[in-house]
Amino acid sequence: MKKIDEEALAEAYNRALALEKGGDIDAAVKAYEQVLELDPEDHGGAAVRIAAMGRGETPPKAPDAYVETLFDQHAESFEDILVEQLGYAVPVIVRQRLQELKLGPFKRMLDLGCGTGLTGGTLRDMVDDITGIDISENMVEIAHEKDLYETLYVAEVEDFLEDNDDEPFDLVTATDVLPYLGALEPLFFGAAENMAPGGLFVFSSETLSPEAFAGRSYIVGPHQRFAHSETYIRERLTATGFELLEISDINVRMQDGNPTPGHLVIAKLTTTS
Repeated sequence: MKKIDEEALAEAYNRALALEKGGDIDAAVKAYEQVLELDPEDHGGAAVRIAAMGRGETPPKAPDAYVETLFDQHAESFEDILVEQLGYAVPVIVRQRLQELKLGPFKRMLDLGCGTGLTGGTLRDMVDDITGIDISENMVEIAHEKDLYETLYVAEVEDFLEDNDDEPFDLVTATDVLPYLGALEPLFFGAAENMAPGGLFVFSSETLSPEAFAGRSYIVGPHQRFAHSETYIRERLTATGFELLEISDINVRMQDGNPTPGHLVIAKLTTTS
């Protein structure tokens, strides 16, 4: 792998950002394309920025290098930013819904995109054994220090689901994972493959108005995160052998003082492939 010219990359990225902020979309897209030439692995997320401006192909997911870099950089301040500043409360909503629907306790939980352990910590007393996965080593280190998980892995979620041959889980959670994935087939299929029949799959997603999708299943929203249409989520779950138990409208987090609309989904695996 050729070494990245960090200085040229920083210069190109800052120029692209400035053009984007200035509203010169055509020039910004060209500048981000130069960023991608300098850094094909896309640590800065240029591809999702281009898609967020409504140009180019919508990528099937955010680049691994980008997600890893983003969370490694923010690991120390992650909880403060997410919970205190952005009002992120999805793990608490998950707990409330599971209790209200009288679901659980659970034997084995797989916490996809576990981060620093917010969801694992919130559900700890409802589960015997929790495995956490995250692409960011720095996040996993913080989760490890909390002593909430029996097992922790640093891995990309879809890769882990494909390669894992551990015993099946009866609860799989993915809170704040879908905003970094476009196409959901690998995630849903992978979750089903790693679950016991009757197991629960609980996840959150972000969404936009039906007009914004213009008939598409997913798009990159204005804040460089993927938004999914409710129809697409429902269709994919059914196609993968899940029965939808509940889909609720939630506020995922605050962004620039405005709520981020999304869904909390609880589905049950009815078939094994």
